[in-house]
Amino acid sequence: MRDILNDLDQGRQYADQDPMRRAQQNMRNPLPKRFYERVEVTGEGGGWKVLLDGRAVRTPAGAELVLPTEAAARLVADEFGAQGEQINPMTMPITRLVNTAIDGVANDVQVVAEDILRYASTDLLYYRADAPERLIKLQAEAWDPVLEWAETTLSVRFILAEGVMHVEQPRTTIAAVGSHLLPRRDPLRIAALHVMTTLTGSAILALAVEAGAIDAEMAWKAAHVDEDWNISQWGEDAEAAARRSARKRDMMGAVALLKAIGDLPS
Repeated sequence: MRDILNDLDQGRQYADQDPMRRAQQNMRNPLPKRFYERVEVTGEGGGWKVLLDGRAVRTPAGAELVLPTEAAARLVADEFGAQGEQINPMTMPITRLVNTAIDGVANDVQVVAEDILRYASTDLLYYRADAPERLIKLQAEAWDPVLEWAETTLSVRFILAEGVMHVEQPRTTIAAVGSHLLPRRDPLRIAALHVMTTLTGSAILALAVEAGAIDAEMAWKAAHVDEDWNISQWGEDAEAAARRSARKRDMMGAVALLKAIGDLPS
């Protein structure tokens, strides 16, 4: 589920019961031409909609695209406004994420939350290099403060390991992460957290960004300590760099949506 951002095929039902996968299957058709001139947002019934030449945007499955804040609606509107002669969904990470949340995640939030928990049980931040010393230091500098934040916030302890051998986290630790996710079951929020988790390989980083314990740029850099170390030793492949850039765009889109929908309700 590394790329959950692809749109649903209109009206199609999928055998895969994972709502994140159900919401990403299509996106292989030719790019449609831009059919609108004006992009606006409007508040209605406690929600906010995006209008294209006065007509409300709908998701690929035909649901109304309604957002909880004006700021979130403007993010989607800005992506529509930035399109050229054709509409390229790959340049619209926030719109794709919103479509995924409405058409897929809303149908089974629990499945998505459980996938975040699976990441938390094998989080990137737990697994440390045993050499060289410089890489060990870089990992510690980037990851230890985030783990310390999580341990303090969740009142838990994480078990770290050298190398890639699996280390079992205490049940109470994973249960605490699950409890932390409970008030985050709004489809937009949990979808954004899932994107951040899968793109970084770390549920802990995603939750830290949401809480403001680390900014998105620092989190992205922390998620790529190992990759950047290898690049420093062997150089960077152009195709890999392009893929990383696309992933970062999706990550920053998820972060922007989280900020736009606002803090958790008290």
